[in-house]
Amino acid sequence: MRYLFEDYALDPDRRELYHGANVVPVAPQVFDLLDYLIRNRERVVSKDELITAIWNGRSVSDAALTTRLNVARGAVSDTGEEQRLIKTLPRKGFRFIGPVREEGDDSPAVPDKMVEPETTLALPDKTSIAVLPFENMSGDPEQEYFADGMVEEITTALSRFKWLFVIARNSSFTFKGKAVDIKEVGRRLGVRYVLEGSVRKAAGKVRIAGQLIDAVTAALIWADRFERDLTDVFALQDEVTVAVVSAIQPKLLQTEIGLATRRRPDNLTAYDFYLRAMQQYYLTTREGNAEAIRLAHRALRLDPRFGFVAALAGACHLRNVLWGYAIDPQFERNEAVRLLRLALSIDDDDPDALALAAATSAFMVGDCETEIELADRAVALNPNSFVAWSCRGQVYRIAGLPEEAIRSFERAIRMSPVDPRLHLLFAGMGSALVELRRFDEAVAAGRKALRQNPSDLVAYRYLASAFAHL
Repeated sequence: MRYLFEDYALDPDRRELYHGANVVPVAPQVFDLLDYLIRNRERVVSKDELITAIWNGRSVSDAALTTRLNVARGAVSDTGEEQRLIKTLPRKGFRFIGPVREEGDDSPAVPDKMVEPETTLALPDKTSIAVLPFENMSGDPEQEYFADGMVEEITTALSRFKWLFVIARNSSFTFKGKAVDIKEVGRRLGVRYVLEGSVRKAAGKVRIAGQLIDAVTAALIWADRFERDLTDVFALQDEVTVAVVSAIQPKLLQTEIGLATRRRPDNLTAYDFYLRAMQQYYLTTREGNAEAIRLAHRALRLDPRFGFVAALAGACHLRNVLWGYAIDPQFERNEAVRLLRLALSIDDDDPDALALAAATSAFMVGDCETEIELADRAVALNPNSFVAWSCRGQVYRIAGLPEEAIRSFERAIRMSPVDPRLHLLFAGMGSALVELRRFDEAVAAGRKALRQNPSDLVAYRYLASAFAHL
């Protein structure tokens, strides 16, 4: 029997630990410690139990045990701070928490190596990701459907983002039940990122663990765990999917923006210019807004069918009007309307483009019925989109429906709780709360906006209004 986890394999019969095809040298007691924790991974192992099993009950100091644990963690690229695989539970004991797959005695000593493809697939121009099958950790084969269902839900949710290239479920599932090398997965599927995880159902609860890995460098981008009560299975799948997508989506975009800003300027694609434009757009300054417009137009020249970039440029011209940045306000208004119409003519099924166009039109045109229809269609196309929900909030606020605006802003914050644009939502909520005469709440929302971005002009306006009313 061998135990496979991440890109490691522990072979108790040969007393060897493998990292890929390489043997990791470990001391006998460290190997025994790993072996014992992995075999008993379904429960917490106490300190006394470990001492009895590994040291045959001999007197062992806490420092010696801690040293062995740290060496065991180091052998599998874990740390005492991260505790990705071996977790210390204070005053309780220790547990191996990483997803583990058991392999029979008749398997080869080294984890299966996948057949090298004849060619390595080139990475697409936009952010690319594959969601690998999640491991069923419940010990019940009947629960396999639940783990597979989670992967399908997450894949579908990610595929709604037009800026993402998502590998279809059937291709990702060719890796089911295999010990995989993440870099090899990236090469075979032609993706930059891989999401992998595990599902455990027990005692009326379900725990989902996931991690996002850069398939080119094998660097860990994000990791988290989600635990929910197991009541309505399908509602639970939706809830966890939202949690996973809302966590990884902004992280992915920020990572991609970082990569684009480091690329040579003479070798940029339309997508690179879009990412650089987004970085400037986040700044919400006069200079950042002007640079975002310039970069967005560079992207459009390279790809005239890039609908979201047209909508983004239109939103920047709108900002110039609203925030007093415009030298010629009428020109800025005309450009904002022209670009929102261009975006809709290019792709009226891109939820984020629809949403930005709807919000721009709400400020510049004022056709409430059409704008509400566009905003509602955007969230229907992608109910996991921060942009769609935040723009819907603005549309409903301007249409004079502040309660629905606040619900939309709250949904957007749930979609992306660490988004660099949250100050815009808090300022929008402040405006809606002033309209509802909930002035204390408006002050709280305005202060949240300014904590995130002290130069948010809209937040100052509604704070002034709320204080004056109070």
